[in-house]
Amino acid sequence: MSSLVRTEPLRGGAPLLVPGDSYSVVVLLQGYAEPEGVDDAVRSDGSVTLVLPQGSGQQESPPGGAKTALEEAARGPILVDTGGPWAREALLGALARQGVSPEDVTLVVGTHGHSDHIGNLGLFPGAALLVSHDFCLPGGRYLPHGLGEERPLQLGPGLEVWATPGHGGQRDVSVVVAGTALGTVVVAGDVFERDGDENSWQALSEDPVAQERSRKRVLDTADVIVPGHGAPFLVFREASKPETKS
Repeated sequence: MSSLVRTEPLRGGAPLLVPGDSYSVVVLLQGYAEPEGVDDAVRSDGSVTLVLPQGSGQQESPPGGAKTALEEAARGPILVDTGGPWAREALLGALARQGVSPEDVTLVVGTHGHSDHIGNLGLFPGAALLVSHDFCLPGGRYLPHGLGEERPLQLGPGLEVWATPGHGGQRDVSVVVAGTALGTVVVAGDVFERDGDENSWQALSEDPVAQERSRKRVLDTADVIVPGHGAPFLVFREASKPETKS
Protein backbone atom coordinates (compact mmCIF):
# COMPACT_ATOMS: atom_id res chain seq x y z
CA MET A 1 0.00 0.00 0.00
CA SER A 2 1.51 3.33 -1.05
CA SER A 3 1.18 6.64 0.77
CA LEU A 4 -0.19 9.97 -0.30
CA VAL A 5 1.84 13.00 0.76
CA ARG A 6 0.63 16.52 1.33
CA THR A 7 2.43 19.49 2.77
CA GLU A 8 1.49 22.77 4.38
CA PRO A 9 3.49 25.73 5.72
CA LEU A 10 4.66 25.73 9.32
CA ARG A 11 3.37 28.97 10.72
CA GLY A 12 5.76 31.45 12.29
CA GLY A 13 8.78 33.34 11.01
CA ALA A 14 12.42 33.01 11.93
CA PRO A 15 13.66 32.32 14.47
CA LEU A 16 11.47 29.25 14.68
CA LEU A 17 12.10 26.90 17.63
CA VAL A 18 11.22 23.20 17.52
CA PRO A 19 12.10 21.78 20.96
CA GLY A 20 13.28 18.22 21.47
CA ASP A 21 14.45 15.95 24.26
CA SER A 22 17.91 15.28 22.82
CA TYR A 23 18.17 18.09 20.26
CA SER A 24 16.19 21.23 19.58
CA VAL A 25 16.07 22.85 16.15
CA VAL A 26 16.09 26.61 15.62
CA VAL A 27 15.62 28.03 12.13
CA LEU A 28 17.72 31.18 12.53
CA LEU A 29 17.38 32.67 9.05
CA GLN A 30 14.78 31.73 6.47
CA GLY A 31 16.17 31.36 2.98
CA TYR A 32 14.69 33.08 -0.04
CA ALA A 33 15.03 33.24 -3.84
CA GLU A 34 13.39 36.20 -5.55
CA PRO A 35 13.52 37.17 -9.25
CA GLU A 36 15.08 40.57 -9.69
CA GLY A 37 15.25 42.76 -12.75
CA VAL A 38 16.11 41.39 -16.17
CA ASP A 39 18.33 38.62 -17.57
CA ASP A 40 16.78 36.04 -15.20
CA ALA A 41 18.68 37.48 -12.22
CA VAL A 42 17.68 36.13 -8.80
CA ARG A 43 18.44 37.55 -5.37
CA SER A 44 18.96 34.55 -3.09
CA ASP A 45 20.22 33.34 0.25
CA GLY A 46 20.05 29.98 1.98
CA SER A 47 18.32 29.01 5.20
CA VAL A 48 20.47 28.81 8.34
CA THR A 49 19.54 26.36 11.10
CA LEU A 50 20.91 25.75 14.57
CA VAL A 51 20.73 22.32 16.24
CA LEU A 52 21.14 22.50 20.00
CA PRO A 53 21.96 19.44 22.14
CA GLN A 54 19.79 19.33 25.24
CA GLY A 55 22.13 17.26 27.39
CA SER A 56 19.92 14.24 28.06
CA GLY A 57 20.63 11.22 25.98
CA GLN A 58 24.24 12.18 25.14
CA GLN A 59 26.41 9.09 25.17
CA GLU A 60 30.09 8.52 25.75
CA SER A 61 31.87 7.34 22.61
CA PRO A 62 34.82 4.96 22.49
CA PRO A 63 37.83 6.35 20.60
CA GLY A 64 37.74 5.71 16.87
CA GLY A 65 38.62 8.19 14.15
CA ALA A 66 36.00 10.20 12.25
CA LYS A 67 33.01 8.65 14.04
CA THR A 68 34.31 9.72 17.43
CA ALA A 69 35.32 13.15 16.14
CA LEU A 70 31.86 13.74 14.66
CA GLU A 71 30.10 12.62 17.82
CA GLU A 72 32.33 14.84 19.93
CA ALA A 73 31.67 17.81 17.65
CA ALA A 74 27.93 17.18 17.90
CA ARG A 75 27.99 17.66 21.69
CA GLY A 76 27.92 21.44 21.20
CA PRO A 77 25.82 23.76 19.03
CA ILE A 78 25.63 22.61 15.41
CA LEU A 79 25.08 25.07 12.57
CA VAL A 80 23.57 23.77 9.34
CA ASP A 81 24.57 26.10 6.50
CA THR A 82 25.83 29.64 7.08
CA GLY A 83 24.12 31.75 4.42
CA GLY A 84 26.05 33.94 2.01
CA PRO A 85 28.82 36.36 3.04
CA TRP A 86 26.36 39.26 2.64
CA ALA A 87 24.36 37.74 5.53
CA ARG A 88 27.28 37.88 7.98
CA GLU A 89 25.81 40.44 10.36
CA ALA A 90 22.34 38.88 10.21
CA LEU A 91 23.85 35.50 11.11
CA LEU A 92 25.88 36.88 14.01
CA GLY A 93 22.82 38.69 15.34
CA ALA A 94 20.62 35.60 15.04
CA LEU A 95 23.17 33.49 16.92
CA ALA A 96 23.54 36.12 19.64
CA ARG A 97 19.78 36.17 20.20
CA GLN A 98 20.03 32.44 20.98
CA GLY A 99 22.89 33.07 23.40
CA VAL A 100 25.40 31.43 21.04
CA SER A 101 28.68 32.97 19.91
CA PRO A 102 30.69 31.73 16.89
CA GLU A 103 33.22 30.30 19.34
CA ASP A 104 30.49 28.14 20.90
CA VAL A 105 29.68 26.35 17.63
CA THR A 106 31.44 22.99 17.56
CA LEU A 107 30.25 21.65 14.19
CA VAL A 108 29.20 23.35 10.96
CA VAL A 109 27.44 21.25 8.33
CA GLY A 110 27.33 22.68 4.81
CA THR A 111 24.62 20.90 2.85
CA HIS A 112 26.42 21.67 -0.43
CA GLY A 113 29.09 23.95 -1.79
CA HIS A 114 27.09 26.87 -3.20
CA SER A 115 28.09 30.33 -1.98
CA ASP A 116 24.67 31.16 -0.50
CA HIS A 117 24.97 28.16 1.85
CA ILE A 118 28.62 28.19 2.98
CA GLY A 119 29.57 31.86 2.62
CA ASN A 120 30.39 32.38 6.31
CA LEU A 121 32.55 29.39 7.17
CA GLY A 122 35.33 31.78 8.16
CA LEU A 123 33.35 32.84 11.22
CA PHE A 124 33.89 29.39 12.77
CA PRO A 125 37.62 28.52 12.69
CA GLY A 126 37.31 26.54 15.91
CA ALA A 127 34.51 24.27 14.66
CA ALA A 128 34.73 20.93 12.93
CA LEU A 129 33.40 21.20 9.37
CA LEU A 130 31.33 18.72 7.39
CA VAL A 131 30.84 20.41 4.02
CA SER A 132 29.16 18.12 1.51
CA HIS A 133 31.13 14.89 2.11
CA ASP A 134 34.37 16.50 3.33
CA PHE A 135 34.94 16.32 7.11
CA CYS A 136 37.77 18.18 8.76
CA LEU A 137 38.81 19.18 12.25
CA PRO A 138 39.96 22.69 13.14
CA GLY A 139 43.24 23.40 11.39
CA GLY A 140 42.33 21.39 8.29
CA ARG A 141 42.84 17.77 9.38
CA TYR A 142 40.59 15.77 7.06
CA LEU A 143 39.16 12.40 8.12
CA PRO A 144 37.45 9.72 5.99
CA HIS A 145 34.04 8.62 7.21
CA GLY A 146 32.26 6.50 4.57
CA LEU A 147 29.03 8.51 4.20
CA GLY A 148 26.78 7.19 1.43
CA GLU A 149 23.11 6.93 0.50
CA GLU A 150 22.93 3.55 2.25
CA ARG A 151 25.18 4.62 5.10
CA PRO A 152 24.19 7.73 7.09
CA LEU A 153 26.45 9.28 9.69
CA GLN A 154 25.03 9.02 13.20
CA LEU A 155 26.13 11.97 15.31
CA GLY A 156 24.03 11.27 18.40
CA PRO A 157 20.72 9.78 19.56
CA GLY A 158 18.25 10.66 16.82
CA LEU A 159 20.72 12.88 14.95
CA GLU A 160 22.04 11.80 11.54
CA VAL A 161 23.57 13.22 8.38
CA TRP A 162 22.22 11.71 5.18
CA ALA A 163 23.70 11.74 1.71
CA THR A 164 20.96 13.34 -0.41
CA PRO A 165 22.48 13.86 -3.87
CA GLY A 166 20.99 15.79 -6.73
CA HIS A 167 20.85 19.57 -6.48
CA GLY A 168 24.59 20.23 -6.38
CA GLY A 169 25.67 16.87 -7.78
CA GLN A 170 26.52 13.71 -5.91
CA ARG A 171 27.71 15.13 -2.58
CA ASP A 172 24.78 17.04 -1.08
CA VAL A 173 23.79 16.18 2.50
CA SER A 174 20.83 16.73 4.82
CA VAL A 175 20.64 16.75 8.63
CA VAL A 176 17.93 14.58 10.21
CA VAL A 177 16.77 15.32 13.77
CA ALA A 178 14.32 12.80 15.25
CA GLY A 179 12.40 13.08 18.50
CA THR A 180 11.39 16.73 18.42
CA ALA A 181 8.02 18.06 19.52
CA LEU A 182 6.95 17.98 15.86
CA GLY A 183 8.49 14.61 15.06
CA THR A 184 11.42 14.24 12.66
CA VAL A 185 12.87 17.46 11.25
CA VAL A 186 14.98 17.25 8.09
CA VAL A 187 17.19 20.23 7.28
CA ALA A 188 17.36 19.51 3.58
CA GLY A 189 19.47 22.21 1.97
CA ASP A 190 18.33 22.55 -1.63
CA VAL A 191 16.90 19.05 -1.97
CA PHE A 192 13.75 21.14 -1.55
CA GLU A 193 13.94 24.77 -2.66
CA ARG A 194 10.67 25.58 -0.90
CA ASP A 195 7.23 24.13 -0.27
CA GLY A 196 5.41 23.74 -3.58
CA ASP A 197 8.53 23.65 -5.74
CA GLU A 198 7.38 20.59 -7.71
CA ASN A 199 7.41 22.40 -11.05
CA SER A 200 10.67 24.29 -10.62
CA TRP A 201 13.36 22.32 -8.77
CA GLN A 202 14.43 20.29 -11.82
CA ALA A 203 15.75 23.37 -13.63
CA LEU A 204 18.21 24.00 -10.78
CA SER A 205 19.34 20.40 -10.34
CA GLU A 206 22.64 18.96 -11.52
CA ASP A 207 21.23 15.43 -11.24
CA PRO A 208 17.41 15.39 -11.31
CA VAL A 209 17.21 11.59 -11.16
CA ALA A 210 19.26 11.47 -7.95
CA GLN A 211 17.41 14.44 -6.50
CA GLU A 212 14.03 12.83 -7.16
CA ARG A 213 15.27 9.83 -5.19
CA SER A 214 16.50 12.08 -2.37
CA ARG A 215 13.23 14.01 -2.27
CA LYS A 216 11.21 10.80 -1.97
CA ARG A 217 13.44 9.54 0.83
CA VAL A 218 13.04 12.78 2.77
CA LEU A 219 9.27 12.90 2.23
CA ASP A 220 8.98 9.31 3.45
CA THR A 221 10.68 10.24 6.74
CA ALA A 222 10.19 13.91 7.61
CA ASP A 223 7.41 15.49 9.63
CA VAL A 224 8.98 18.91 9.06
CA ILE A 225 11.27 19.97 6.22
CA VAL A 226 13.52 23.01 6.37
CA PRO A 227 14.09 23.84 2.68
CA GLY A 228 16.94 25.85 1.24
CA HIS A 229 14.97 28.88 0.11
CA GLY A 230 11.64 29.14 1.88
CA ALA A 231 9.66 28.63 5.05
CA PRO A 232 9.73 25.29 6.89
CA PHE A 233 6.76 23.09 6.07
CA LEU A 234 4.88 20.15 7.54
CA VAL A 235 4.60 16.76 5.83
CA PHE A 236 1.52 14.55 6.18
CA ARG A 237 1.40 10.97 4.89
CA GLU A 238 -1.84 9.10 4.37
CA ALA A 239 -2.12 5.49 3.23
CA SER A 240 -3.81 5.23 -0.13
CA LYS A 241 -6.57 2.70 -0.58
CA PRO A 242 -5.91 -0.15 -3.01
CA GLU A 243 -7.99 -0.14 -6.15
CA THR A 244 -10.93 -2.55 -6.12
CA LYS A 245 -12.06 -4.42 -9.15
CA SER A 246 -15.73 -4.20 -10.02
